[in-house]
Order: sequence, then structure tokens, then C-alpha cells
Amino acid sequence: MRRLNFTSSKALVATGLIAGLAALPACNNREISEVVPNQDKEEFKDIPVELNRDIDILFMIDNSGSMEEEQQSLSTNFPQFINVLQTIEGGLPNVHIGVVSSDVGAGPYNISNCSGNGDNGQLQTQARVAGCTPPTGAYISDVSDGAGGRTTNYTGSLADVFSCIAELGTNGCGFEQHLESVRRALNGSNAFNNGFLRPNAYLAVILIADEDDCSTRDTQMFDTSQNSTSDPLGPLASFRCFEFGVDCTTGNADPRAPGPRSGCFPRENSQYMYGVQEYVDFLKGLKSDPNLIIVGEIVGNPEPVTVGVDPERPQNPALVPSCQSAAGKADPAVRMKFLGDQFPNRNAFTTICNEDLTDGLVLIAQLLKEAIGNPCIEGDLVDKDPNTAGVQPDCVVSDVLNPNTAEQVETALPQCNQAEDNDVNNPPNSTNLPCWHLEIDTDACPETSSNLTLLVERGGASVPTGTHVQAHCVVN
Repeated sequence: MRRLNFTSSKALVATGLIAGLAALPACNNREISEVVPNQDKEEFKDIPVELNRDIDILFMIDNSGSMEEEQQSLSTNFPQFINVLQTIEGGLPNVHIGVVSSDVGAGPYNISNCSGNGDNGQLQTQARVAGCTPPTGAYISDVSDGAGGRTTNYTGSLADVFSCIAELGTNGCGFEQHLESVRRALNGSNAFNNGFLRPNAYLAVILIADEDDCSTRDTQMFDTSQNSTSDPLGPLASFRCFEFGVDCTTGNADPRAPGPRSGCFPRENSQYMYGVQEYVDFLKGLKSDPNLIIVGEIVGNPEPVTVGVDPERPQNPALVPSCQSAAGKADPAVRMKFLGDQFPNRNAFTTICNEDLTDGLVLIAQLLKEAIGNPCIEGDLVDKDPNTAGVQPDCVVSDVLNPNTAEQVETALPQCNQAEDNDVNNPPNSTNLPCWHLEIDTDACPETSSNLTLLVERGGASVPTGTHVQAHCVVN
């Protein structure tokens, strides 16, 4: 039996591992394979006491000329993403799913595929696959009807309707303004998008791209009259986005000079481009609780960063791809990786250079699952007292009010008094409420080796609104 009410006598505490998700093998370029075994690790859990099952998911999909294979892989493997969400406690959450392109144009300049403001952050609902039926609105909606059923605005399966609208094609502007497109999609400037963003829902922004962000404050950045290495803007190519949007601590001071760079980070005082921190502040400003913002990225590896030459125009500088596979190659995503890093415990990164996007989609879906609520202990708990029967977990558990804010207040919870039979299938006879203990729950955690959940005993007491239960457990 699953217990979801954190204010009742028993309360499920979700497994975190959110911070650790970014270190899973799927996050790394598969060329890196060394693993150091037999080291204890910490499993982190974080879940709001008041379960929130509403989540708005915005997919920003690069629609420039090199993204055909990646878009097809996204559509093909999207069912894996949904499969993970369906394992969330209570089943599929109440989702809004929107799709936006990377094309916001290039202002007044006549550049191929870069017309005016492009898609301008408008959610895309056009049927992209022959014979498919798109949703009847600006986005996909699939929410509980409160009576055991679902209210949807599409026919067929959720995976089918997403595939219908997600393959945006490859005719978008080659100066991809990923983050600016996200801002325009969410800032209320486009009435077409109204209703997508719910005030109290989680917001997940998922970026899928093979080039870094080129969000531009001054469209003179795209001046077509400058097109040589002797011009201040340099050749009319996406290298401008690196030159004016990224700084590096080591390497040639001339950004166009060939050679490796290291310590690269977004430039915050660029004449032409927006600093990434501006988009971090924008996203955080959409919610009163920063824990409601989740960022997932399937993009190019942020390292290595190397300036080379354009193979078609050797006189022009170009970034050397930071990763490549049979599915394609990608430039280093320095700016986008920085964005994700500003949402600790709420971000997931994986390379777009995997042969398909399965790993990345599953990783991000797992992150959403952890944020909403996963009652399962994923790791193999370390027994801190092998001489005592059963597993004696090494965990620290707390009630945390307003986590990750200046108003954070943490109250440690003791482990519950042990039951006389020391049986994890039976709750302890606790006299030290509120307290925590472990229990086997094969219904809630069928896919973990231990089937263990962490329960909080409160004896019917409530906790203040905004309280999270956070736990740190030592695992093998």
C-alpha cells in the first residue's frame, strides 16, 4: 500500500540522487569509460511534503540544418521518456508539453533561413509527420480528471502526438538563439502560448541542440556587410557566437587564433550577446520556489574547446567539434552547460553525441521523477553495524523549510525506535515522533534491488507549507 500524504501518520520520502544523476554513465561521452569501484557514495533525497503532480515541460529543439538525425531520434525514443514518467508515484503526472524552435531570426539582415524574428518563441503545433494529428491547442495537455481518468487534447498515444509536432525540420536560422527562444516562449509576450505555464507547476526546460546558444541583444551581430577575418565581426558564420559570447581563462588572447582553450565561461559584458545569467534570473523569477525549475540538456560536450578552421573556407576560424558519433557531431555548449549548473539538484546533462537520444531522455525523465517524488532507495545501503541483525543504515534525515533560500530552516529527524522483531516489513513501535525508518514496499519500488522506501512517522501531525524532507544515506 502506498502512502502519499506527508501529514498523515506515515509519509513517503522520495529518493533524490538528483545531484548524482549528472554523474551517471549516460551523462558522459561514451569514449570515457574508466570507473573506480568499491567507493562509498552518498544518495541524496529531496521531496516536498505537499506532493505536486503538475509539471510543464518545454522542449527547445534546435531546427538548424544539422539536426535531422537528432530530431528523428527524439521522436523515436520519446516513449522511453514517457515510460519513466509513468513510474512516478500515482502514475503519469499532470503534464503540459510544449515544443519551441531555436529560430528567432536575425533582425533586418537578409540571411538564408533567418527571416525577421523567426518563430519568435511561439509554441509549435503543426503536424510534421504525414497523416498524424496534432493537439487541439498550443501545447499537449494530459491531466487527471479527478475521477480516475484523464483529460487530454489529443487522440492516440502521448508519444504519437509528441512525435507529430517535434520533428521541426532543418530550415531554421543557423544562428541558434536557444535561450532567447525559451524566454520568449515563457515571458507572456506571445498570446498564442497562454495557458501553457501554470503558476504552481514544476517547469522543466529541456534543451536539445548541437551548437551552443547565440542569444543576441544587438542584431548588428548579424551584419552581412562584414564577412572577412579583417572585419570587426569577422566572417558571417556561427563562430561569431563563440567570439562574442564566451571567454576563456587560458589560450590565445585572439579569439580567432587557432589552438585549444580552457576555463571557458559565458561572457557577461558582451556588446552583442546576452549574458547567460540573465536567463538564469529570468527562469528563477517565474516561480516563488526555485526548486520548481528543472533544466535538462542534451547538447554538445562543453569541453574540449578548440579553435580550428572552417573546412570549407580554411581562411575562416571555426570551432572544432567537442564530440562526434555516427549520429553527428556537436560544438562545445559552454553557455548552455553554465545555465544548467545554476540549478543545483535540478539539472541533468548528457551529450547529444550518443548514437541515439535514449540515454539522455531517460536521464532527464529520471530527474523529473526525482523532483516530483520517487519513494525508492536506489542504492545498496551501507550497513554501519554488521554485528546487528538486519541492515543498519547510515542516513541523516531532516525536515527542511524553504530549502535553497535565505529563509531555510532545517530540523533533524531521529531514526525511529526499532521494532522488537527488527522486521522492516513492520513499522517500529516509535516513541520519538517525528522520526524516520525503512520499509520494504515492492509495489512502490519494484525496480530497485532492495525495494526499500524511507518513511516518516508523524503521528498525524502536520508540517508548515514549504517543508521538504531531505535525506543523505551512504550507499556502496
